Amino acid sequence: MTVLVTGATGFLGRAVVDRLIQNGRSVRAAVRHDAGPGAVAVGDLSADTDWSAALQGVDTVVHCAARAHVLKETTDNPLPLFRAVNTGATTALARQATAAGVRRFVFISSIGVNGSETHGTPFRHDDPPAPHSPYAVSKHEAELALRAIAAQTGLEVVILRPPLITGPEPKGNLATLNRVIAKGLPLPFGLATNNRRDLVSLETLCSLIDVVIDHPGAAGRTFLVSDGAPVSTRALLEQMAAAKGRSLTLLPVPPVFLTLPLKLLGKGAMASQLFGDLEVDITHTRQTLNWAP
Repeated sequence: MTVLVTGATGFLGRAVVDRLIQNGRSVRAAVRHDAGPGAVAVGDLSADTDWSAALQGVDTVVHCAARAHVLKETTDNPLPLFRAVNTGATTALARQATAAGVRRFVFISSIGVNGSETHGTPFRHDDPPAPHSPYAVSKHEAELALRAIAAQTGLEVVILRPPLITGPEPKGNLATLNRVIAKGLPLPFGLATNNRRDLVSLETLCSLIDVVIDHPGAAGRTFLVSDGAPVSTRALLEQMAAAKGRSLTLLPVPPVFLTLPLKLLGKGAMASQLFGDLEVDITHTRQTLNWAP
């Protein structure tokens, strides 16, 4: 059984390839350019991408490739850009996969499909979708398209919704915080101790992906994933500093003194990520798959 992993040179895809190979699976890596041994170059992702060479002889697709959050957007309306890659390219890949005889399609979605913040009630796998960001909207639309294809063709679609992924060389806001910690600069989060945010490590997410590739109970289901141990912003920063062997200077600034200016500057989403709650209930994932982080 050959597994095709898209986005195989990215933060998540690279780790997935390594994990599957270590576990003895036959893996083909889909990359944009400069394909080495065991890889196939497919170019930029769009609805017109030709996946035929990559899909030949493949039983399962693990679709990690995506347009992720962009810290400095150059457009006021990025939704069409997210849709082109995360919805259009995903839909095209799934249709071509079905035509090529692929049995299962594992889609790495986002907890953002559930919403951006919890208020005492953790997100569940069966919550009504409430995506807020363009990224999450595009992922939700991809989920809908995949379910429609599954209903039409019998393709076994498995959807995973991870929260923020941690690991070496993280992306997005974590990368920015990592750089600040590495420079030894002070951070104003000494009092950010009351929020609770679920995260997922690369190791945990890769272990779940390995399970759902061939678990008979995974087909047609959506699974939430996390490390199962929510942390505050301060605790997260302390963990990051310890992992880098750096000392951490945290200033005792009340969160309200930071959230209000961020919201006034149109950075409400950033304020939510830094000081809000995002808890994930993975009971369904544990019980259905007999899996634990």
